Amino acid sequence: MNIRCARPSDLMNMQHCNLLCLPENYQMKYYFYHGLSWPQLSYVAEDEKGHIVGYVLAKMEEDGEDNRHGHITSLAVKRSHRRLGLAQKLMNQASLAMVECFQAKYVSLHVRKSNRAALNLYTNSLGFKILEIEPKYYADGEDAYSMMRDLSAFAADTPEVTENSDVKSDNIVVLPTRE
Repeated sequence: MNIRCARPSDLMNMQHCNLLCLPENYQMKYYFYHGLSWPQLSYVAEDEKGHIVGYVLAKMEEDGEDNRHGHITSLAVKRSHRRLGLAQKLMNQASLAMVECFQAKYVSLHVRKSNRAALNLYTNSLGFKILEIEPKYYADGEDAYSMMRDLSAFAADTPEVTENSDVKSDNIVVLPTRE
């Protein structure tokens, strides 16, 4: 398995993964917007054949210099590749990029109140805290938890990574981007 920065050529496969895994779907222009605005923040997980089996779509919020923070727009891993730690690795890589590239202080996201698996990942594995409930956040009327993860401790505990270095952990290799 490889985790690497998403490329423009990945966007169609990221959208396909989204359609297979999640009830919230986005038009292709939204993927392009993220990819062009924050190319260093979105990552894909590939299987041994180079097929995309998961992704994280992330961005920075525009709240001024003193309140730099990222936002996870979407995270998905195909059912066939769940419970391998890919979602956690994708989230950690996006968080690291937010800190290194934009000096982000925290990252936010929204999750369905009914999504127990995601809530477990976010709270128990990644250290997110629930900030509030946003009523009827989703198109079908379901409420969302608004969540936040402080990145200051994450940044302090994370080894420095240069653009050309490989980070290996648990058989996942993070590849540098090719420009």
